Amino acid sequence: MTTDAAAGIRALLSTHSLPPISERVRLRRAGGFTQAQVAQAIGVRHQQVFRWERGLAEPRGKRREAYAELLRELAQMHPLASN
Repeated sequence: MTTDAAAGIRALLSTHSLPPISERVRLRRAGGFTQAQVAQAIGVRHQQVFRWERGLAEPRGKRREAYAELLRELAQMHPLASN
């Protein structure tokens, strides 16, 4: 595999990767958001965010993209929250 191909694969996989379950609640709280606020922004019910944060379910498709982006941004804004 070429270096370019490997880099492309890593970029693709990291685009929608989610932090470990243990980090999701801490990042959300570091941003000062409730589950209901996150759910409204993503377009799901707050119970779904609860399930994502507990590892009972994983978001898919566009919701996964949106949730991953939110968590990435929160990790950059609050680096100490993602130890």
